[in-house]
Amino acid sequence: MDDDNEERTVIEDDFYTFLNVSRNATADEINNAYRRMSRLYHPDKHLEPLKKKEAEILFNKTKKAYEVLSDPHQRAIYDSLGTRGLETEGWEIVQRTKTPQEIREEYERLAREREERRLQQRTNPKGNVTVNINATDIFNKYQDEYDEIEQSGFPTIEVSGMSFSQSIEAPLTLQDTVTMAGSLSTQNGVGSGSINVSARRLISEKGWVEAEFGAGSGPMLSLKGFRTLTKRTFANATGLFQFTPVGIRPGLVTTIATQLDSHTVGYLTWRAGIHSSMATVLVRDTPTSHTSLTLQFGIPHSYVSLGYCHKMDDQELKLRTSLKAGTFGAILEYGAEKKVSQHTSIAASVVVGIPTGVTLKIKLSRANQTYNFPIHLCEEVLPSPVFYATVTPVIVWAVLKRLVIDPMVREQKERDKEKQREVNKSRITEKRREAKAAVNLMRATFARIRSDEEAKKGLVIVKALYGRLSATEGGGGEGDGEEETEVIDVMIPLQCLVKDSKLVLHEASKVRVPGSIPGEVKHVY
Repeated sequence: MDDDNEERTVIEDDFYTFLNVSRNATADEINNAYRRMSRLYHPDKHLEPLKKKEAEILFNKTKKAYEVLSDPHQRAIYDSLGTRGLETEGWEIVQRTKTPQEIREEYERLAREREERRLQQRTNPKGNVTVNINATDIFNKYQDEYDEIEQSGFPTIEVSGMSFSQSIEAPLTLQDTVTMAGSLSTQNGVGSGSINVSARRLISEKGWVEAEFGAGSGPMLSLKGFRTLTKRTFANATGLFQFTPVGIRPGLVTTIATQLDSHTVGYLTWRAGIHSSMATVLVRDTPTSHTSLTLQFGIPHSYVSLGYCHKMDDQELKLRTSLKAGTFGAILEYGAEKKVSQHTSIAASVVVGIPTGVTLKIKLSRANQTYNFPIHLCEEVLPSPVFYATVTPVIVWAVLKRLVIDPMVREQKERDKEKQREVNKSRITEKRREAKAAVNLMRATFARIRSDEEAKKGLVIVKALYGRLSATEGGGGEGDGEEETEVIDVMIPLQCLVKDSKLVLHEASKVRVPGSIPGEVKHVY
């Protein structure tokens, strides 16, 4: 087993290993194993106070393992979910005749009830920050024809606009959610803002309705709905009313979508109101790629666009490109997105457009927060801004990855591993003590079984080692340095498992030899 995996695994008791029975053991096999282990660990068989106390701990553990595995209801829970399933509240009201699949479904139901109790204390904040940067002076330096003296120095880079948006969810029940959102923006010295409150209710597994009220450039009221029509088709609609000084501006957006095959979905959208349009979208999503084709006719613009994304999951990287052309001009965009950590990703893309020019977009996503930095480099399509917009992010990423990101990721992994070690440390200490106590309590039984086996010339174990055996395997068990401390003597517990001159180790026991410690390597000599 890999060391990293061991450190990230929370150690739990394995009742099958403790009783040395297979996972499909019958009730008689479990009873026989319980009686055999009870004879080893029963407190009345040990007179010394220390051994009696240790025997009580192991005997209680034997009883616990037997109680779980001998009860079909508890055994089904344990087999499906482990000890965490046994610790879940609410099993006492569950029917005891349920199948393993029903047990898992019941566990999920109890988990949902637990989640519902936490809903009042949970929100889902989402935020977006956009900073528009005007850096056109780098490649298109503005010169006033009235200036008599040519200015020199660094080019002017300025923030031309900023916008902030934030939203939080307030789940009331599993069916009802209230969302509050607000935004502020400024562009070339002109600012605006809005606030919105919406309430969504799940009316069934097939649909939901949502009402929203907002205030910004005037009051706004909308009603949204979603409905699954068939197994492959769904539809949604939004009705909008915006109240302005010149009157009420209504709007309507409807979309119907159908799944064409296992990876392709088609959308047909109609918009009515100030901006009217009809759009058709085809989206194909596979494990390695994402492709979309859009065709829109409307006012004020009509266009066609094609986008493609190549997914490289093994490198946690996505390569994107898109082309969009219409009555407004044409735009070509290409870029990449890289996942830096579990909750963080960074993306960069170059936008080359007519008549918009060249723009470099940088996006940083951290959990539910997104930071966008569109940098306008040039108002015309020139080779130099396109080249530098493409090459500069690659060089900066390589430097940041080597000097900043990689050290941070390694440090985070070490912190996670250290945290897991601390979680398991007390468990490992307890297991070491139990293993040592078990061996001491087995000595009398060991002597009796060995004597019987010697008398009938049966199976006598003269040496048994467990642990890292690369330095000892087949060579008598003499290790040195650190490896020597990772090998333990399991002759006594294995001899105690001998019955009728046979030693049987089931799959569960092969994972952990009786008398050994969980989480350690698994080789026996």
